[in-house]
Amino acid sequence: MAMLTESWLLDFLTLVITSTAVFITWMKYSYTYWQRKGIMTPPTSFPLGHAKGLFTQSESPSDFILNYYKYFKSHNQPHGGLCIMYKPLYIPIDLDIIKGILQNGFGNFVDRGLYYDEKNDPLSAHLFSLGGVKWRNLRTKLTPTFTSGKLKMMFDTLVTCGDQLKVKMDKTAGKEAVDIKDILGRFTTDIIGNCAFGIDCNSLKSAENEFNRYFKSFFVNTFWENVNAFITFIFPDLAKKLKIKTIKPKLSKFFMKIVKDTVKYREENNIYRKDFMHLLLQLKNRGKLVDDNSVLSEENDTKREVNLTVDEIAAQSFVFFLAGYETSSTLMTFCLFELASNPDIQERLRKEIEEVLQKHDNRFTYDAVMEMHYMEQVINETLRKHSPIPNLIRVCTKNYTIPGTDCVIDKGTQVFIPIMGIQHDPEYYPNPEKFDPERFSEANKSKRHPCSFLPFGEGPRNCIGLRFGLLQTKVGLGVLLKNYKFSVNSRTQLPLKFDPTSFILTPVGGMWLDYTKV
Repeated sequence: MAMLTESWLLDFLTLVITSTAVFITWMKYSYTYWQRKGIMTPPTSFPLGHAKGLFTQSESPSDFILNYYKYFKSHNQPHGGLCIMYKPLYIPIDLDIIKGILQNGFGNFVDRGLYYDEKNDPLSAHLFSLGGVKWRNLRTKLTPTFTSGKLKMMFDTLVTCGDQLKVKMDKTAGKEAVDIKDILGRFTTDIIGNCAFGIDCNSLKSAENEFNRYFKSFFVNTFWENVNAFITFIFPDLAKKLKIKTIKPKLSKFFMKIVKDTVKYREENNIYRKDFMHLLLQLKNRGKLVDDNSVLSEENDTKREVNLTVDEIAAQSFVFFLAGYETSSTLMTFCLFELASNPDIQERLRKEIEEVLQKHDNRFTYDAVMEMHYMEQVINETLRKHSPIPNLIRVCTKNYTIPGTDCVIDKGTQVFIPIMGIQHDPEYYPNPEKFDPERFSEANKSKRHPCSFLPFGEGPRNCIGLRFGLLQTKVGLGVLLKNYKFSVNSRTQLPLKFDPTSFILTPVGGMWLDYTKV
């Protein structure tokens, strides 16, 4: 009996050792994937490949993409390859290659390849994550929400929220510094709640507002939540079997209840509002989603009718809320930081705001905001230097030969387009750390490659809410700069460092500004 036990144990240990050796050998072989294709790859470390800093949260996503961009650029490479564990990651550097992926070769890079689980994590199945025909159909139907006509109808709501922002800021003007990111997050929460759902979130009135508290939590991951994120990226099929969720359960429960209650109330009381929720309700009850003669037509050559479920309505509402809340508040935060650091630019922009408003009875109107051209330059320069999203994500959906080469990007390969690297490249933006809105004068813009500025993406899969996000940003900045002068408070950590636990560009320690009334 003892001999049998020893024999079984020996066999087990032999199996474990052999399996481990095979696994390590296979992993190390996978690290040569890009070398075998003739594409440069930096030295790797076992078992995370090039992603150790991201996994351990010792490196922010922004620094990760910027550092590898600089590595490949310094070696005069048109592109490079990384590995996250065994999974290959393609990093295009040359702007013409990037243009090919986002525009000319879009049919090969339709999807983002992000994890979602409609059954167990319904809020994850939103427009940003969806792929193929389902994405195309929803994109086509949701686009009318963001026409100039619809934006004009929402504008009075933006101005009302701007008035409430002024009331909030007046309370401590000249008395104490504010973490401006917190204030602006509450401002954009109130705007999205009203414009999208007809809900008064009251975030500016109460810092403990549920909307503000829950949505803040989405953008910050604990270590174990970060582990889950890696599993969904590397092993999406396993993640679905394990029913791993990317949306925090408390946030999911809170938001699902908000949407279900809103849908029920509107349908039972026959409520009509020209907002995002009304469009989704139309798709729920009678929406026809028809595939056109696009690059995706080969995947679905028949017309089909799709009625959105309440879960699908919730998912689309969720991403609209997230995008409108976080990216615009982040943009305004960094914009005010740069203006506080460059008082001459701040004063020039304030002068433009005052001059334009004088022509419009000293009122914020849609047309007045559209006339603030220097403000647009300031916003674009902020987006260049502090893009809220450090990279665009695509996945190769069918083999793609890079034009002019024999190099093939294989189906299933993840692509990271390095926004942060491109927009900090001195080849396109001399002295890139300098904040200079003149880079975005019409004359200077025309001299640059169109893919040298990508904060909202490019091509058919660019940001659907681009104009709405810019509009609420302009209103927020207009109200603040018309009424207050800003300077950087000593509580702001300089030079800026970015939070490695957040995938949105977030300054460590907050963004503290002093301000006085004009």
